[in-house]
Amino acid sequence: MYHLDFRSDRSMDLVGIGRLCIDLNADQFNRPMEETTSFTKYVGGSPANIAIGAARLGLKSGFIGKVSDDQMGRFIQQYLKENNLDVSGLSLDDTGAVTGLAFTEIKSPEECSILMYRDNVADLKLDTSNVSEEYIRQTKALLISGTALAASPSREAVFLALDYAKKHGVVIFFDLDYRAYTWNNEQETAIYYNLVAEKCDVIIGTREEFDMMEQFESFRQDDHQTAQKWFHYAAEIVVIKHGEAGSIAYTKEGKSERSGIFKTKVLKTFGAGDAYASSFIYGLMNGWELNRAMEFGSASASIVISKHSCSEAMPTVEEIQTFLKTSRKE
Repeated sequence: MYHLDFRSDRSMDLVGIGRLCIDLNADQFNRPMEETTSFTKYVGGSPANIAIGAARLGLKSGFIGKVSDDQMGRFIQQYLKENNLDVSGLSLDDTGAVTGLAFTEIKSPEECSILMYRDNVADLKLDTSNVSEEYIRQTKALLISGTALAASPSREAVFLALDYAKKHGVVIFFDLDYRAYTWNNEQETAIYYNLVAEKCDVIIGTREEFDMMEQFESFRQDDHQTAQKWFHYAAEIVVIKHGEAGSIAYTKEGKSERSGIFKTKVLKTFGAGDAYASSFIYGLMNGWELNRAMEFGSASASIVISKHSCSEAMPTVEEIQTFLKTSRKE
């Protein structure tokens, strides 16, 4: 087993911190962005999707973030409220910053891309004054996403949230969520990612994301060594995702579990990681065995990639249970 101490005396289960943005998903499939003429608007951003997914599963979720003082910011706030997320940790930007936009292109089920508008975005304006120690003290777990580290003052806000979480015995999840276009260079990225990962209890990322973090190491692309590195720090569980080959999770006490993916009709590829993380976290917070939590995460990912949205497609417990009864692993 693994050893994660979720404190029972907390009013919230999971608080996310970081990116809140708008997903504009192409209405026309199997064609390039140049030929796409309309999009459907959803709330997006990896940590937001994970927090929404957790709330959809019945966890008491909250969020620490900054939204723009305009129609897009209000759309995000309203959606979070409608989906039972606590928004008392949200702050309103007063600098004229805008909401980040992610335009998605669905050329085929295998070939999807995202065009990001991330200049002067409100979520990266989150600062240390927006992070409440009392708010973090009230939660069992904190979810950190890598994109929030890409610029100041958001970066410092995350480090302060980390300190408060460590101080109050909050379990820390780190979803690597590496987006190259938000960073100056890979060296800077690796340094900040490593500094955060050293403090986290559960680290979840793709093999490629861990490769980026390990560019200063003598070893490369070795899952076992990757996991061992983080067990020398605070990590109890390290999950390394390999796309269609599934995922492998390592525990500090030396165990590992593999999980495949489920066969499904794929519409688009994005959203899978967020769905996996929210359902995997749900399993861990309910004290499940690692393989059961991973299977739940894989099923959730398969449901979301078969649908048009990410946040809106996040499944309920019942939907995942039904899917597990009727689907098979590849």
